[in-house]
Amino acid sequence: LGHTRLSIIDLSSRGRQPMATPDGRYTLVYNGEVYNYRELRTELAQLGHLFHTESDTEVLLAAWAEWGAACLPRLKGMFVFAVYDGRDQTLTLVRDAFGIKPLFYSKIQGSLYFASEITALRALLPHRPGLNRQRAFDYLAHGAMDDGAETLFEGIYHLLPGHILCLSLPLAEKAVATRWWWPSIAERSDLNFDQAAEALRELFIDSVRLHLRSDVPLGAALSGGIDSSALVCTIRHLEPKMPIHTFSFVARNYAMNEEPWADLVNAHTGAIAHKVLAAPEELANDLDDLIRTQGEPFGSTSIYAQYRVFRAAREAGVVVTLDGQGADELLAGYWGYPHARLRSLLETRHWRAGVRLLTDWHHTTGRPVAEALLPMVQAAMPAFYERVKKSILQHKGDNFWNFGSLPPPLPRDTNYSARWWPEEKAEKGRALVHRLRSELCGQMGLAHLLRFEDRNAMRWSVESRVPFLTIHLAEFVLSLPEHFLLSHNGTTKYLFREAMRGIVPDAVLDRRDKLGFATPERHWFQQIRPQIGDWLRTTPDIPLLDPDATARYVADMLDGKRPFGWQAWRLVNFIRWYGIFF
Repeated sequence: LGHTRLSIIDLSSRGRQPMATPDGRYTLVYNGEVYNYRELRTELAQLGHLFHTESDTEVLLAAWAEWGAACLPRLKGMFVFAVYDGRDQTLTLVRDAFGIKPLFYSKIQGSLYFASEITALRALLPHRPGLNRQRAFDYLAHGAMDDGAETLFEGIYHLLPGHILCLSLPLAEKAVATRWWWPSIAERSDLNFDQAAEALRELFIDSVRLHLRSDVPLGAALSGGIDSSALVCTIRHLEPKMPIHTFSFVARNYAMNEEPWADLVNAHTGAIAHKVLAAPEELANDLDDLIRTQGEPFGSTSIYAQYRVFRAAREAGVVVTLDGQGADELLAGYWGYPHARLRSLLETRHWRAGVRLLTDWHHTTGRPVAEALLPMVQAAMPAFYERVKKSILQHKGDNFWNFGSLPPPLPRDTNYSARWWPEEKAEKGRALVHRLRSELCGQMGLAHLLRFEDRNAMRWSVESRVPFLTIHLAEFVLSLPEHFLLSHNGTTKYLFREAMRGIVPDAVLDRRDKLGFATPERHWFQQIRPQIGDWLRTTPDIPLLDPDATARYVADMLDGKRPFGWQAWRLVNFIRWYGIFF
């Protein structure tokens, strides 16, 4: 067992790992933080455990020695760890409920290799793994990332969120990962809306309070949206005199710029603002380092903006940041998942409420009604939807892109299966919270966003914390009536907006125009077009794609002959990633 430490709690050498229990039975390596370690330490001390450090590592080790895997639901934090039992000759790998921290492993000829970074794992393996071509297809065709156990490297796997892998050392290849946490979505009826808002407010404030525990300087990532604004304002609510450093990416002179909203929050809280502006040529210079940092392809150049935010934090001497990741998936953000809520209303025969939701949601968000209806058709009639989509995918023409699939550069002799995620049948009338649960801790939605954030933060030795993602918050929210989360008139994050009244400025809470963490991608591509052309031509033997045809396809996008979309970045990113790693 080996470990490289980023010291956050108890900076002394006593907190180093691997760490063993006093009797030598258990040895632990661990990445992450357990924020309620003080409370657990008090409880464990009453049970007879003695502590020699102030670290949360020692508390986690004692908790495992005392309770075994039963300690996991007690932990408020983010973590992956490996614990070796010298008496029973077993090794146990654990990943936190949401997959905030990554863990990769490979089983080869009776041996198990594992690491918290793909780069480290590749260095450990006896043979360098090849390309997982099916997963490469999934990324290029569907933008699929981190949505299952397989990675883009053949034979390298994720330990999935909320899973545990236990093995007896002579039987490493037979080890099978199992889930240790999966929240219920059964509805409770003992709280009215105002009571639920008050309870959510207290749970969130308590989570932020725990996430502020640190022995190093702390700040916050601030976009100007509801989630990051709520974090910064709650920090000020808890700590009236503490200096708050905020870090924001700004895209001045572009429609997606949210600098005015960040300014409003900074003024409201008296925060010390740090603003990040990135030029296209900086992306070109940093791209290879960003790709190595991420380990696998990623979704868009917004990941570069995040990379720069964490670099700015480190340059300012901040080692821990708080971030709003996971709030959209927990609280029915983005566009509110109206198709899932509409399905719940139709299943319970609330026809009139369904029509009202669809109409009001369309007017409130400005999104087309089809965005709410088509996913519901997919869920309600998956067999029909699959047949139609497959028939389109099998035609390798211009329409290929309309369903997010590969462009004409895909060779005609490829034989990769289209990727499907049929929605499991939810409890009647609970389709929305079922979808949120799948986004939070299933094999869709949040996993790749957490990977982007963790890799970018760790690149600059910054620990990024996500207070929205705790078991206690998730179990509470997923037990509530669905109209508390997406209101009857289509207001997203309805309960959370009301819960934060008096802490967050009303102007922020009443926003309906959240833009997302975006960059002026097309402008950047235009500015570094010669460099992009070089990237696209440097790997003539790349699988799946014809480099010349791909270069022409991207050029057509930049020339306006085709609509500019995410496909341009997928192609550039994949080809550059393949060149670096293979």
